Amino acid sequence: MAADVSYKDLSLNGLWKNNPAIVQLLGLCPLLAVTGSVVNAIGLALATTLVLVTSNTCVSLIRNIVSDAIRLPVFVMIIAAAVTCTELLMQAFAYELYQILGIFLPLITTNCVILGRADGFACKNSLLPSIYDGLIMGVGFGVVLVLLGAMRELAGTGALFADMDLLLGPAAVDWKIVVFEDYESFLLAILPPGAFIFTGLIIAMKNIIDGRIQARIDAAREKPESGSRRVRVTGTIS
Repeated sequence: MAADVSYKDLSLNGLWKNNPAIVQLLGLCPLLAVTGSVVNAIGLALATTLVLVTSNTCVSLIRNIVSDAIRLPVFVMIIAAAVTCTELLMQAFAYELYQILGIFLPLITTNCVILGRADGFACKNSLLPSIYDGLIMGVGFGVVLVLLGAMRELAGTGALFADMDLLLGPAAVDWKIVVFEDYESFLLAILPPGAFIFTGLIIAMKNIIDGRIQARIDAAREKPESGSRRVRVTGTIS
């Protein structure tokens, strides 16, 4: 592992400081397209995280074997293989959700988040840090997906966790929570324009929080030290 990289830094970068969805603004196509509900967001988040961890693992293992001349095509092949395996798993265990996500599952192959972590981190670091980096970046991306899906589903339908049985089976049939009774559906929230609006709100909230944190840090630095100070005078006073 590189000397200047720690698991704490990886966690802060993946979850907040360098979040792939709201800081790097990568992978926006699936982020905006399939987050009309929480179940869709969770499904895509799990698929993306699995591909990130798998691709980072494989790239780290072969980092000293593959030459620079062919590394990018090799990385893409690894990612495509991981996406194919993920699709097969989803077809086997959550087929209806697989159909809903549709083309956005194979498009994970072209997600800049995954190729960026493979080329920018996994090919330069050992196995365990690479696995953790893939996991934490996937979690950071997934948190934004689920938050956006919850906001859009709540604003659009007045309910949360509808159709969770598509992912978790019959045990989750009754998980739907109706927050607003007799709610008139707000169609804009679950359409693509709503995705842009709510994504902008999430980014704005993060910027506000970052601004307040930085202001507190700056204020703490400028705050004078409390207590009396002793002044030493050298020389002779005439």
